[in-house]
Amino acid sequence: MVKGKEISNKKVFQCEVCGHGYLDKETARKCEVWCQKKGTCSVEITKKAVYFPSLPTHLIDISEK
Repeated sequence: MVKGKEISNKKVFQCEVCGHGYLDKETARKCEVWCQKKGTCSVEITKKAVYFPSLPTHLIDISEK
């Protein structure tokens, strides 16, 4: 589920899969759906991002295999 938070005095909606932030909830939702289905980030969607995490959360694997 997309979450909203304030970053640099702007309301940003963040994809909970990769962590990219967008100014509108719909784009963040599209990002999240793409990330969940494909396991990667969409270049077209990511172009609209205004916030980039230092390391996308979908690249962090803390599970034991």
